[in-house]
Amino acid sequence: MEVKKFGRSYGGGDVGARLDGRSNLTITLKCLGNYVAIHVQIGCLYGSTTEDVLTGMRIQARGWKSTDCRPDPPAFLGCAPSGGPAALTQQKRWATGLLEILFSKNSPFIAAFTAKLQFRQCLAYLWFISWALRSIPELCYLALPAYCIMAGSHFLPKVQEPAVLIPISLFVSYNFYTLFEYYGAGFSIRACWNNLRMGRITAVTAWLFGFFSVILKLLGLSETVFEVTKKDQSTTPGEGSDKDAGRFTFDGSLIFVPATTLLLVHLMALVTALLGLFDHVGIESRIGEIICSVWVVLCFSPFLKGLFGKGKYGIPTSSISKSVALALLFLACTTTVRK
Repeated sequence: MEVKKFGRSYGGGDVGARLDGRSNLTITLKCLGNYVAIHVQIGCLYGSTTEDVLTGMRIQARGWKSTDCRPDPPAFLGCAPSGGPAALTQQKRWATGLLEILFSKNSPFIAAFTAKLQFRQCLAYLWFISWALRSIPELCYLALPAYCIMAGSHFLPKVQEPAVLIPISLFVSYNFYTLFEYYGAGFSIRACWNNLRMGRITAVTAWLFGFFSVILKLLGLSETVFEVTKKDQSTTPGEGSDKDAGRFTFDGSLIFVPATTLLLVHLMALVTALLGLFDHVGIESRIGEIICSVWVVLCFSPFLKGLFGKGKYGIPTSSISKSVALALLFLACTTTVRK
């Protein structure tokens, strides 16, 4: 693509502009019979599935300062994917592209020492480009309560110990502070709860697969691809109303297997606790782990509904079969360790 346009004369000179297919803008000035060409590169930087973040970081690394621009009415608003497959695919694409930046020559670590990226800006970028890295410890931590219940151990203080107040106070203060932030921003309690649940679901599904995608790329076994997601169209109240609007949807993708497996593991752990299979341990010694397990099941309640749903609102049988096999493998490993 090439666009060439000459406008009027300004101060005795002609002004022209040319844009090629690589976003290179050439401005030509004709003044007093002489031509002066100025080459400027515009647009986003490519080579990443999150080119907007890469472009912004490179601009700030050159010393440019950013500002918080909030026009009224808000600009550039759109509808995010509402279905489970599209939303998680988008999150996977973001997590993959962000982690690629961390391990590339454009890493904020490098820009902080070799360019003009400030240290606080470097920390801010590291906070969200490490989304995919957080999937591994979060998956392990989410599985820890179920493991302790089935293995007859515990990682939290016992109920009668004063130290139990520490995790309780941390849990209550964090969730109340999060709720206060949502309330201050004008959001409802339901919006806060939905985002808390999606945070746990996204970490063990989309971010986990994004992590493995980058690892396979670094090992030279595969290349990351840009996965296109469909954007929903906004509708006015009363148009396109559906009683199932907002429900979590599923498909046969492997991205749903880790979360389904985690849910089945916690259900098995709660069943073993209710049946008293570890009475010799004492329920008071693992009451904290049981509460944590119930909390995980509540966070993954869309998958619990998906086990009994039909059509696109139900988890496919193939995904459930894979998850059952992995959950039984987890149970076998836990039993072996307990012996």
